[in-house]
Amino acid sequence: MRYQISGRQIDVGDALQSHVKSELDATFDKYAQRPTDATVIFTRESGAYQAETTVHLSTGLTVSAKGAAHEIYAAFEAARERMDKQVRRYKRRLRDHHRDRRAPVEFAEVPLYVLAANEGTDEAEPDTLQPIIIAETEAKLPALSVGEAVMQMELAGAPLLVFRNEKHGGVNVVYRREDRNVGWIDPAGRS
Repeated sequence: MRYQISGRQIDVGDALQSHVKSELDATFDKYAQRPTDATVIFTRESGAYQAETTVHLSTGLTVSAKGAAHEIYAAFEAARERMDKQVRRYKRRLRDHHRDRRAPVEFAEVPLYVLAANEGTDEAEPDTLQPIIIAETEAKLPALSVGEAVMQMELAGAPLLVFRNEKHGGVNVVYRREDRNVGWIDPAGRS
């Protein structure tokens, strides 16, 4: 597994890096998952350390977790424990997902735009209704079944996930509703 361990304005020493590697290896070996790469970013805000951990699995799914504590090792352990809980909870579904899928998840390159936010709400009507684009990049849109998309959204801890439906290739969205249920938007209306 490839590791990228860094700190934002924090020096991440060799001892912390080896601790992170050994703990993540032990976590994923326990569940017989095959991670391809892991990214761990440490930050410090108002006296507390935060660890943001993202691990990509060979099946194309991503597991993300965050942890915070007053000590840097404890912040990583909090993130690792959350990740362990997520993988344990979805172990059977991950295993079934891998058994049904012969090839890794396919990704399509799509444009991604970041629009400038309106600074004030008391403004008069803008001169033009064209938004100001402050960033243009490309994002990867996975081709998943609806069940896999819901699992990916929950593993990543995201409020929503945009994906291509494996059955018909159309763009779909799954999202967490206010009532804690999952909503599914299929614009083509095909299931």
